[in-house]
Amino acid sequence: MTTTNSPWLSILIPVYNVAPYLKACVESILSQDTQGVEVLLLDDVSTDESPALMQALQAASPGRLQLLKHERNGGLSAARNSLLQAAHGRYIWFVDSDDLLMPGAIDSLRRIVGRHEPDLVLCDFRTVREPMKLKHKLRGELHRRTFAGPAEQLSEDKNALLNGIFALGHLHSWSKIARRHLWGDDLRFPAGHFFEDMATTPELAMRAKNFYYVPEVWLGYRQRSGSILASMNFKKVDDMLLALQGLGQRLRAQKAVYSADTQFTAAFYVAKAFICAGRFAAKHAEPERLPDYLRAFQQCSPLSPQELMSAYLARGWCLRALRFRYWWRRSLSQA
Repeated sequence: MTTTNSPWLSILIPVYNVAPYLKACVESILSQDTQGVEVLLLDDVSTDESPALMQALQAASPGRLQLLKHERNGGLSAARNSLLQAAHGRYIWFVDSDDLLMPGAIDSLRRIVGRHEPDLVLCDFRTVREPMKLKHKLRGELHRRTFAGPAEQLSEDKNALLNGIFALGHLHSWSKIARRHLWGDDLRFPAGHFFEDMATTPELAMRAKNFYYVPEVWLGYRQRSGSILASMNFKKVDDMLLALQGLGQRLRAQKAVYSADTQFTAAFYVAKAFICAGRFAAKHAEPERLPDYLRAFQQCSPLSPQELMSAYLARGWCLRALRFRYWWRRSLSQA
């Protein structure tokens, strides 16, 4: 690991009305070796006890927490952007304020960075439920893989990176630790929009020269009511498709870099978002939205509907082909 006066890692925690969970989150970090790590919390104008709790946590651990605040509520994306602007670490790790870092996570990351200095580090997570029932454990919620590709090795295979991320569909930022320079001055979360991770993770992956995936549980994702997917609305549906804008164009422009398999895996991911949007519109009796969703698919996907259908059939994915064809044709009929 290169020696500098700056911290080697910045852990960035946006805070908004999470008083019941914030202490556990911060303590899960401070209970580990944070030498050379800066931990920044930003209050996005909470209306509960979160600001007071932040002050108390800082007082209890002098010099280990830095507190920031917004003057006006800006939402998760704006909070993450402000934290990123304030960060000094060579690596950036976003942690949501109701989640937990698992014991030993920072030490494991430190060893990987020290040996390999990858542009991007990927880790696994577990679901945190209260209570965690046997059925949840049997579903594999104690260890959720985020990546389908080479593990425990430094890799420069850009196809393996992008394909491995899209294959499992876990685009969340908190399982991706990136070198600060990947963000540059031009990559930020889309303020005012949901599904902000979908808008930034593919771009981070395409900017990375190399990566390292460790199949260890480094983060506990707290499952609670009111999540984005559990409370969908048309604003969120629109944002989901908006987050993928430009992906298809980027991949099509780099056909010399990204293989047909990677192009297909990305298109398959976009198709799932398109079908999800179509189902939501049909469920709420607004099928007139379907043509807009089809246009969004065509803008986001590196493959046309015809190309995707052919790729499905070439892989023997007949049921998936029929499902996609149904929503494709239904969207055309509404035009």
